[in-house]
Amino acid sequence: MDPVSENTEASGPQPEPIRFFGTTWVDHDGGYGLRRVGVAAGSLAAAVAACFVLRFAYQGLEIAEVGSFVGMLVILMFGICSAIAFRKTWEGFGSRPADPGREDNLRGLKSIGFIGSLLAYFFRSLLEAPGEKLRRTEYETAAAQYAKRRSSRTGNPAARRTAKGKRPRNR
Repeated sequence: MDPVSENTEASGPQPEPIRFFGTTWVDHDGGYGLRRVGVAAGSLAAAVAACFVLRFAYQGLEIAEVGSFVGMLVILMFGICSAIAFRKTWEGFGSRPADPGREDNLRGLKSIGFIGSLLAYFFRSLLEAPGEKLRRTEYETAAAQYAKRRSSRTGNPAARRTAKGKRPRNR
């Protein structure tokens, strides 16, 4: 069954939920502050753990004696991919992508630079729920448009009366 048809009280646009926050970002209720602290701590801990994993992988390359050139390429690859992933993730918090197909093509690069994405998530959660500003702007715009549509259409225009209390005649 359609969830919109079950909820008769909810009229108008509904806020879009954010991962880990649901719709608590709308009124900053339901443990919003604690969730932000948890998301910030979790993303920072995940980034630190990922750095340790990459360090172990680099030590594996040293043990395998693949050479300094390969080691340098690995460091450059993760550094550049992390920088690009940070930038793209940070931009995604402020606006929807103009070309979703291009974002899909960058998914592999973002996966390699996952530390950059985790750090972007950490820094953004210090300011707000990641993506809150974008979703709040979209939600408030949709709510204002809905209110404008609802207020401009009140009643049946054919049943309106003139100032003297009489209905206008049809000609």
